[in-house]
Amino acid sequence: MTSRCAWAGSDPLYVRYHDTEWGVPVDDPRTLFEFLILEGAQAGLSWITVLRKREHYRAVFDGFDPERIARYDDAKKAALLADPGIIRNRAKIDAAIGNARAWLEMRDADIDPVAWLWSFMDGEPRQNGLGSLADVPASTPVSDAMSKALKARGFKFVGSTICYAFMQAVGMVNDHPVDCFRHREVAELARLRGPR
Repeated sequence: MTSRCAWAGSDPLYVRYHDTEWGVPVDDPRTLFEFLILEGAQAGLSWITVLRKREHYRAVFDGFDPERIARYDDAKKAALLADPGIIRNRAKIDAAIGNARAWLEMRDADIDPVAWLWSFMDGEPRQNGLGSLADVPASTPVSDAMSKALKARGFKFVGSTICYAFMQAVGMVNDHPVDCFRHREVAELARLRGPR
């Protein structure tokens, strides 16, 4: 029997996410931006709620293209607020639009958002050798620093706990416990990726 993180449960969508995505180092800017928005959307909710809406989010948020999202007007916001396929929270929708603008402002200032986010990890994923999920922190000094820096750049819904969940999702940290079959696989993917 395969040993995996208990949080994955038995829901096929959750299991697939755990087995193929969670903890895998991400260097693609669109994917990093997507996770930044989705982790913010998750605030106060369970991740499975977001996962179930993820494909619809991709459709109505233009594939998480920050250039398109940054141009959303009041009519588009009204349509999003009326869409039951996403989390209909005005502050979170406004944050997604504002975060797209903040992302583009970084690029316009010749700051690569991917390199900037990974700089909090010195460009290299951290392999945590956790014994169980009980050992997983809600936040760390690194997520505190990332949160503070993102807020200073105008990002919203980027508290330290959200930032740590983002770091877990995009493989900045490997928080699969050592008895999960993905711990070793993710560590190998990080080794092959190498430092940036």
